[in-house]
Amino acid sequence: MAEFAFHQVDVFATRPFGGNPLAVVTGADGLTDAQMAAFANWTNLSETTFLLRPTHPDADYRVRIFTPQQELPFAGHPTLGTCHVWLQQGGVPRGRQVVQECPAGLVPVRRQDAMLAFAAPPLRRAGAVEADVLAAIARGLHLPPDSIRASNWADNGPGWVAVMLRSRAELLSVRPDYAALGDLKVGLVAPFDTAPDRDDALFEVRAFTGGPDGVEDPVTGSLNASLAMWMIGAGLAPPSYVARQGTVLGRRGRIAITSDAGEIWVGGTVVTAIEGRVTI
Repeated sequence: MAEFAFHQVDVFATRPFGGNPLAVVTGADGLTDAQMAAFANWTNLSETTFLLRPTHPDADYRVRIFTPQQELPFAGHPTLGTCHVWLQQGGVPRGRQVVQECPAGLVPVRRQDAMLAFAAPPLRRAGAVEADVLAAIARGLHLPPDSIRASNWADNGPGWVAVMLRSRAELLSVRPDYAALGDLKVGLVAPFDTAPDRDDALFEVRAFTGGPDGVEDPVTGSLNASLAMWMIGAGLAPPSYVARQGTVLGRRGRIAITSDAGEIWVGGTVVTAIEGRVTI
């Protein structure tokens, strides 16, 4: 057993308890895979990360990302939250951007004003969604088929299917049947009506993972990255915009999307909620 510095941060939040929480253990090089997996299972957060010394010469730090059930090669809100902790602990990048090493490769993270932003990874799968998949999504979300304005595979790793609805009100009213969704991961997006919604955001987003233990994620970096690649490329969204996520769950996540020289950056603010020591 050994002691490690521990942080719990809130990602895509302007104040604590408004975004997506993340646990971060620093200096974790001495931990085994089993210890990391057990601790991540115990925190019961959507993700727990472990900060390690880099092995790639171009990386500033290395991170491993665990859900309560498995390790992930990459995830969005853990990338921003871990980078925030690394900088807070005195980390100094070698170049103009922070370079994170993870099983998915090297991920650049840049500071823009008070935010951190990561470069959206390429889509592994894109294109039209099959009719039977759309029918399963409509059944699982109790949606009439004509409420789906557009759809696309937008998988940058987790397996997202992107579905655009006609209105934010319709999106917020969705109550999913997770069992009916099966193994689908569905990202819903709908435009704001700027007059009644009184917000500078252009889109509301929700993220559902189907199955017997299905959940709705509060604020999802990977989904917002893939949505931006699809919507900007298809002319459904401007090159830069703000999205909101987590409203139904009582959160106020804000995701800033910026298209810059052909790259899409996914940004948000991170706030520290807990600092301490943990024995693992």
